Amino acid sequence: MLEDGFGREVTGVRVSLTDRCNFDCVYCHNEGLGDTRGPMAPADDEMSTDDVVRFLEVAAEFDVDAVKFTGGEPMLRQDLEEIIRRTPAGMETSLTTNGTFLPERAQALADAGLVRVNVSQDALSPEAFKHVTKSSAYDDVMAGIDAALEAGLEPVKLNMVVFEETAGYVPEMVDHVAENDGLQLQLIEYMPELAGRPDWAIDIDRVHGWLEERAHRIEQREMHGRRRYFVGTEDGDGEGMVEIVDPVGNPHFCANCHRVRVTHQGYLKGCLNRNDDLKSMGEMTKPEIREAFRETVAERVPYYGEYMVQDGDGDWVFNDKYLEA
Repeated sequence: MLEDGFGREVTGVRVSLTDRCNFDCVYCHNEGLGDTRGPMAPADDEMSTDDVVRFLEVAAEFDVDAVKFTGGEPMLRQDLEEIIRRTPAGMETSLTTNGTFLPERAQALADAGLVRVNVSQDALSPEAFKHVTKSSAYDDVMAGIDAALEAGLEPVKLNMVVFEETAGYVPEMVDHVAENDGLQLQLIEYMPELAGRPDWAIDIDRVHGWLEERAHRIEQREMHGRRRYFVGTEDGDGEGMVEIVDPVGNPHFCANCHRVRVTHQGYLKGCLNRNDDLKSMGEMTKPEIREAFRETVAERVPYYGEYMVQDGDGDWVFNDKYLEA
């Protein structure tokens, strides 16, 4: 297993299969790359099926035991089931999707070996949903969540980005997962560094505080040091788990990061928040992949507290020593 210079073992990879998407969410940062979307037709620069599988085989050599497939919308890849089927044995597969194609494909994905799925779900009304996603596919998403549950892809995590437009929807989303077995809620802090519009950001600590008051049980998760809030229904018969992903200005989050990322074009990223260190895997031969993977892990830096430090005004700025390097 590879370990970076700060003692973090790399145990997982996050692989973007495409930057194409059938949604146009107002907060999207496309795995930190920004809005690179082009036509919906398959692009020549996307990694091929064999490229993705070859990368995963190399990652398995380094004892990586989990892969999450992302996009864009990864289900626009018609070879997704094949990729999952060919993922090395012992590597857990999960998927982040907007859910619109799950009604037709959830069972096939589960049969191929998919274990879990995260579905983007920012609101519980078609009107609010359309305002955030610029899509009218609310009913398809809800049907997709049901299809994932029926296919045994539990727990289905609902990903909700929390910012000015969606903060008011948090209580009903918490109630929703508490009332529906098999669902969990992942509240994701809006990242103005990547998506712009800093005026959209909210104080995520207020959400933590509200959940602390609401929850009857709180656990600390090893991954990123996240807290899990267990919230019951009013009648006491149900319980939902809510987790907050809060990387902004959070050195503890980065200190517990054990994942590297792969762009749809076959570049390695040591950190979501950086695009100045994209490392090509060349023609995607195994020797090239091994070399790039080793270098990416070796060159990882902590983001908050080391690569980014606070100045005298309390603002986060880049550490000059890393920029010079």
